[in-house]
Amino acid sequence: MYLENVVVDATDPQKLGRFWETALGAETLTDEVEGFETRLTVPGGPVLDLCFQRVPAPPVEPQRLHLDLRGGDEQAAIVERLLSLGASHADIGQGEVPWVVLADIEHNPFCVVEERSAYADTGVIAALALDVAEPDRERDFWSWLTGWVPVDGSGPPSLQHTSRRGPLLELSLEVEPKGAAKNRMHLDVRLETGDDADEVALEILARGGRELHFDWGALPWRHFADPSGNEFCVLPARG
Repeated sequence: MYLENVVVDATDPQKLGRFWETALGAETLTDEVEGFETRLTVPGGPVLDLCFQRVPAPPVEPQRLHLDLRGGDEQAAIVERLLSLGASHADIGQGEVPWVVLADIEHNPFCVVEERSAYADTGVIAALALDVAEPDRERDFWSWLTGWVPVDGSGPPSLQHTSRRGPLLELSLEVEPKGAAKNRMHLDVRLETGDDADEVALEILARGGRELHFDWGALPWRHFADPSGNEFCVLPARG
């Protein structure tokens, strides 16, 4: 398996998708009524697709997965550029911190981080920051699920693509437990040829996750939650 998608709920997928595509310098994959997809390729590292799917109403629950963009020495200039694209400053109770908290055009918070050695080879997205109940446990779960490997010295327990390039997956201690509402952002992993979907499902359960069953009709992928309740999808192997 490998990590393929960052999926974002949006009331206007095209508008939000184009905002992020411009912000990240990504490339359009699909532009349809119900969804917009853009691809971010990290040279020498992973390929991540950002998928924006239509939902009927804006989400209201706290955000448990967000993007940290690399700012470094150009933090101020990057913030100004994002503001010119339609982002806004956001106060989520961060207080005095060296990173800048912004919100995108659908009010999803994200950060532009200061210079950190851990982000030297990440590219434009420094980290995918996921709130979890037990960071060490979740690091092991997500490492098995994605094939990404542990990174030391980056703050919270973190993973990175085996190339040691591309964003970190940072497992941050949650402020409060996951509620019943579905996360507005989630990750998708894809099976590789030879992976058995039922065996993977059983292993997810054995590692503390669970399978979810939504009344959304027949779909080619399956829905799960990690041990902290964060939703993710397992997509079928290509071909």
